[in-house]
Amino acid sequence: MASTSTTCAPERAAELAESLNSVRARVTAASRDRSPTLVAVSKLKPASDVQGCYQHGQRDFGENYVQELCDKAPVLPEDIRWHFIGTLQSNKAKTLASIPNLYAVHTLNSTKAATALNKGVPDTRATPLNVLIQVNTSGEDSKSGLPPLTTTSSSELVDLARHVVTDCPKLHLLGLMTIGSLDASLNEGDENKDFETLTRTRDLLQEALRGSGADGGRWGEDGKLLLSMGMSSDFEAAIHAGSAIVRVGTSIFGSRK
Repeated sequence: MASTSTTCAPERAAELAESLNSVRARVTAASRDRSPTLVAVSKLKPASDVQGCYQHGQRDFGENYVQELCDKAPVLPEDIRWHFIGTLQSNKAKTLASIPNLYAVHTLNSTKAATALNKGVPDTRATPLNVLIQVNTSGEDSKSGLPPLTTTSSSELVDLARHVVTDCPKLHLLGLMTIGSLDASLNEGDENKDFETLTRTRDLLQEALRGSGADGGRWGEDGKLLLSMGMSSDFEAAIHAGSAIVRVGTSIFGSRK
């Protein structure tokens, strides 16, 4: 378990500032006139690293493990926006949803988990909890997520989206998330097929939601579902492909032991 001490040594703070500024510059260069959200993925890193990045203006952080997030959140600034990007287990949904400054869950993949999250959100929460449905765009058995769409017909993905929008008033369907295949990420000469697949799935899902009369105010931003795709190895390509959220860990914090 990562340390919960929030004291960041000056040398480490300087190192984090340099890497964070480098990633920010690359995000800006790739995004042109858009402003994608940079989520600094701090899993297995000490709370002091989060504090070090926070001191340099970073506010969005990602964690993969519920217990680690529960340990870090209370000892770090309240205005941090936490993003949960790990495997979502229904039996831990209530604990996860109780974190006051949890901003989004990126890995929703079942109606059972959606229902559990909705029930777990405290009545005192001022705004609905953002959720993104995870899509397995590469078809790899090692990856979680629902199959991508090829039509607007009823499917597990469409049904889950409708369930969130119509039956989970404490949740807000913000968009879709994918973890692209390593081969697609490393092949810089070609368009990333996983990113193309998620974009096409997003367009079809929006059409399906509008066709079913789902309230546009209950999903997306300004009538459009957001895409969360791109990590350290491919976030620039993801931004070029239209990603609104990139999740970067190693390029900011260094490798994990």
